[in-house]
Amino acid sequence: MLISGLLLQVPSAETFAGVAVAIIILIILASSIKVVREYERVVVFRLGRLIGGKGPGVVIILPVIDRFRKIDLRVLTLDIPKQRIITKDNVTVDVDAVVYFRVNDANQAVVKVQDYILATSLLSQTTLRDVLGQVEFDELLTKREELNKRLQAILDEVTEPWGVKVSAVSIKDVAIAVEMQRAIAKQAEAEREKRSRIIMAEGELIASEKMSQAAEYYTKNMAAMRLRELQTWAEIAREKNMIVVTGGDSGNLGPLLGIVKEKIQSSEKQDPDKTRLLIRDEIRDLFEAKKEKKETK
Repeated sequence: MLISGLLLQVPSAETFAGVAVAIIILIILASSIKVVREYERVVVFRLGRLIGGKGPGVVIILPVIDRFRKIDLRVLTLDIPKQRIITKDNVTVDVDAVVYFRVNDANQAVVKVQDYILATSLLSQTTLRDVLGQVEFDELLTKREELNKRLQAILDEVTEPWGVKVSAVSIKDVAIAVEMQRAIAKQAEAEREKRSRIIMAEGELIASEKMSQAAEYYTKNMAAMRLRELQTWAEIAREKNMIVVTGGDSGNLGPLLGIVKEKIQSSEKQDPDKTRLLIRDEIRDLFEAKKEKKETK
């Protein structure tokens, strides 16, 4: 009786089958429900046919017959690998750049291109080399903003059929080889020397014109010319610590030479510097005495 009671409590095969079916249904339902975030879209293919993008929110995916691909609609940052480029004026540079893009049509991004991120990266590299290879090195440094806009426009036009929008391109860094740096430094130095020589030549031209005008003026005005001559002699005398005898004082040369001779003979054994100072003082006193004599007359 006990054994027969236990046999009556064992579930039948139909019960096992029902429970198994229920579990399978629950698993299928759980796998069919997809939660899509606000910045995502799900592109669904049913039996190979595109039925469109779905989301955000809860999306039902039919098992077996539906396939889907989730697409992120946020702006993606693509760091382009360093590109070695030869500019129009044959300067070799290494350029780093960044591309900012996003998917604005999830269906096109899945249907039109196999991997839109890889395709955008490769396109950015080739476009960067093509565009920057057509400009000179100076433009690459001074017109970077203009080149960024040009690159963005080209990339955006090509990627538009893919459902991709390129919002911005930024050239981060432009580096040149050490050899090119030396060559550019020499070129800059030569340019500075050229400008310096031009400025000096212009200054000499202006000075020569002024001197020509002054010479013409002095030729017409002998008094001014004589005054200028005296000023020049005065400057020389002040710099050399000496006394200058001009043409008007030539009559005094005899006495002056006699005084000089006497002072030299009497001071042969003295210090030469002291002798020179004594001679200078004697000559100055002689001229002052002569000047006072003229004023008295």
